[in-house]
Order: sequence, then C-alpha cells, then structure tokens
Amino acid sequence: MAKNSRGADLRNSAVALGRLMLGFVFFWAFLDKLLGLGVNTPPAKAWLAGDSPTTGFLRGVEGPFAGFFHTLAGQAWVDWLFMLGLLGVGAALLLGVGVRLAAISGSALLLLMWAASLPLKHNPVVDDHLVYIALLAIIATAPKKYSLAGWWQALPAVRKNRWLW
Repeated sequence: MAKNSRGADLRNSAVALGRLMLGFVFFWAFLDKLLGLGVNTPPAKAWLAGDSPTTGFLRGVEGPFAGFFHTLAGQAWVDWLFMLGLLGVGAALLLGVGVRLAAISGSALLLLMWAASLPLKHNPVVDDHLVYIALLAIIATAPKKYSLAGWWQALPAVRKNRWLW
C-alpha cells in the first residue's frame, strides 16, 4: 500500500510542478507584454507604452484563418481579453485556485493561438499549444498539491459555484 501511495504522491507532485511551470508561462507572457521586459517584447512595444499586445501576432497570421485573425488585430477589446486571459490563467495556475475555469479559458486561448499558427512549421498537427491544452486537462482533474485550493474551495461563493474550482 505504501508503494502505491508514494507513486500517487510523486504523480501529484509532478502534476503540481507542471501546473506551476505552465502558470509561469502564462504569467510571464502577461508581464512581458505589459511592461516590455525585453525578452519577447521590447520596452517600446509594451502595452503600458501604448502598443497593442496582439496586433503584431494577429497581423502576421498567414494560414487558413488569416482573414478572421486580421479583423481582430488592433481592437482594444481583443487586447484586454488577451491580457486578462494571460493574467487570469497564469495567476490561477500559480496559486492553484480556479484551476478548472483557468483550464477551460486557457485551452480556448491556446486553441485560438494554434489555429492562428496554421500551417504549423515543425509538425503537421501538434505544436506546443496542443501540448499545453493536454497538460491543462490533466491539471484540471488532478489533486491540487502545493496550492491554495483548500482555502479557495472553502470560500462560501466557491462552495456554491463549483465551476470556480
């Protein structure tokens, strides 16, 4: 019995590590686009410097959905939804709260980014966006080790609305 328990504990720790790492991917993207930290976003292209966090990517789409994504480029509501999505998903995964909602919204964001990346450069079907979606599905259904989930799920509003788990 102890061996199975140890194996489950190792799996839960691995999933928690995946949750934290993926949370940092989203949260870092938010910070870099907001502040222009110079990794992917130069300071002059930061959202706080007045640049759109989505325009460059959306205008560069060349695949079968180019027309759709080009219409979204430069629209303030798209920038806001994108940035709130990065922040919300990143924070939820890092804290381990609202993980189900973060997994659903993060998967939607990643699926749109996957569609915008078509045709893919290194594989005809699968890229990092789809791998992250699979990881989000695992995270959403796993125990929330190394998180604030216990505190979060005890809140009255969250107890009444399980979709907030």
